[in-house]
Amino acid sequence: MFQKRPFIALAALLFIHILAHIDRNMLLGFSPQVIADLGLSNAQYGFLVGAVWVLSFGVMAVFLGTLADRFSRTRVIAGGLLVWSACTAASGFAQNFEQMAAARFLVSSGEAALVPAAVAMLGELFSEKRRGTAIGVFFMGIPAGIGFSFLLAGTFGATHGWRSTFQMLGVVGVLIAVSLAFVKEERKSAGAQQRGAPFFTQVRSALRVLGGNPALLAVIGGFVLVHMVFAGLSFAQLWLVRERGFDAANIARTIGMLQLIFGTLGSVAGGVMGDRLARRMPGGHVGFMVLLVAICGPLMIAYRFAPPSSALFYVGMCAGFFLPLALYGPTNTVILSQAPVHMRATISGFSMLLINVFAITIGNLAVGMISDRLARSGTSAPLTFALLGTDVLAIMSALCFLVAARIGPRTDTAPGQAGPVASQHHA
Repeated sequence: MFQKRPFIALAALLFIHILAHIDRNMLLGFSPQVIADLGLSNAQYGFLVGAVWVLSFGVMAVFLGTLADRFSRTRVIAGGLLVWSACTAASGFAQNFEQMAAARFLVSSGEAALVPAAVAMLGELFSEKRRGTAIGVFFMGIPAGIGFSFLLAGTFGATHGWRSTFQMLGVVGVLIAVSLAFVKEERKSAGAQQRGAPFFTQVRSALRVLGGNPALLAVIGGFVLVHMVFAGLSFAQLWLVRERGFDAANIARTIGMLQLIFGTLGSVAGGVMGDRLARRMPGGHVGFMVLLVAICGPLMIAYRFAPPSSALFYVGMCAGFFLPLALYGPTNTVILSQAPVHMRATISGFSMLLINVFAITIGNLAVGMISDRLARSGTSAPLTFALLGTDVLAIMSALCFLVAARIGPRTDTAPGQAGPVASQHHA
């Protein structure tokens, strides 16, 4: 069905991605009510929105990626959607921390099915000439889902409460999952040699591919580094209130609005411009990625020192929202072009695992620990210096992309065809 209607497939995947991020971030929108109703401590709440997510999402992204390479990707997505939606509804019935933790663990486990399978599907449905655009549109689901989760909490949730909101979202997701399970996927390459292997064999083969392709490793390494921006974003409101003098409520609305606008703009512009400019630039898509970091990086650094009333301050803030989302289209295009067809979802799952472990988990922990230590030593602006560290690490992604551009194949020399690595068949 989707092979003949790729844009319908893209629209459906975008809608499911938005729903995923609404379900994921709804806990943030209702944080005061949930903490009060369940009697949570700040540490318990932090576990629910942080560690419990990474513990399941990262590992399950690899496992479900191998399933998506081996079986029907639409049904893998449908299965994941069914699990996370049912457990989103279950979250609305939770009576204590343990029940909420179990529900959120399974929500993240189910959501881990979506990105690896969807990215692999889009890589097949769209030629390399349009692939970055399609993937960029799909990743609009991140800022849109975050924005809609807060909007829904402030409208429907304000009237009906957090429990009814979670239950309603769960029912909607279950209905979509059941419908999607009946959608037949017809792959272009349906032969057995184009299907993934059982889990452990698939993982070993994928690791051999990554170990034998330094350019692909460099791209994934740079993609992980640029996600240090999200570690900085976790502390953005705290920094702006404590060290830059903003009112908490006003700056929260500003952050939400600008992230929604410039995150969405980044997703679309990065994909579209990457596809158009890559054919004219040295290094193709990777060269375009270097250009994005080179433009946004200095603005992000200047933002830390600019007066809050200046235009440069807000330009730098918006650059931080724009950059990581703008890289999703071109980066995933490169990964797909260099990954074997039957390992695309698996390798996409590996990248999700590395991002969640190193950038999200370790990054957030490092910012907190470093800022605490600087504060104890008497530093006047501890969060400023800690967040500068995340900015510098994100900018260092350009070095990884430069390495990949120098040693790897271009991704735009033969539109619609997989790169040299992608054409190989590994047992």
